[in-house]
Amino acid sequence: MKTIVFQGDSITDCGREEHRGSTESIGQGYAMLVAAKLGFEQPGEYTFVNRGISGNRVVDVYARIKADCWNHNPDVLSLLVGINDVWHEVSSQNGVDVKRFKKVYSMLVEDTIERFPNIQMLLLEPFVLKGAATEENWNTFYTGACERAEVVRSIAEQYKQIFVPLQKKFDEAQDRFPQPFWIKDGVHPTPAGHQLIANAWLEAYCKYIK
Repeated sequence: MKTIVFQGDSITDCGREEHRGSTESIGQGYAMLVAAKLGFEQPGEYTFVNRGISGNRVVDVYARIKADCWNHNPDVLSLLVGINDVWHEVSSQNGVDVKRFKKVYSMLVEDTIERFPNIQMLLLEPFVLKGAATEENWNTFYTGACERAEVVRSIAEQYKQIFVPLQKKFDEAQDRFPQPFWIKDGVHPTPAGHQLIANAWLEAYCKYIK
């Protein structure tokens, strides 16, 4: 049986927090959609663990990496984090600048590989669209997301892990149908947005891991 751990912020959490006392809660977002697809296709072959927590920055994810990732003995780690590192700076001057983001993200990946040499990681690209939460500070949000996306891409290459691009997919999606159909406030995806993430995740997983 293969264990897949989903880690990140509210985009990964997606309602899991309401049932956090249950170890079975997978949330209502892309993690659930991925679990549904893989579980249906290969019953009993996977254990899915969602440990996303709303509001987390990369430093928060790193602080709990042992309890919420390593202790589950993962075969695959899925990580989506970065937008709160920008948003918290805008809202409360408690963000994580790009240099520190890179340092902590690198530590998270390197320490996990040291603990689990055969682990495979899907490192998801931070993304943002213009919406109610981002429009007023759009340049800051977009630039910040792009800078951290480049960090994630470079770390994936450095450690030979899988980078999952998302920003371009959301940009193309809003050409098909305008916002806020895909991301309700510019940060948190709608069900259709979560399906977009799940599709990108599964495409990468099936190409490089499965």
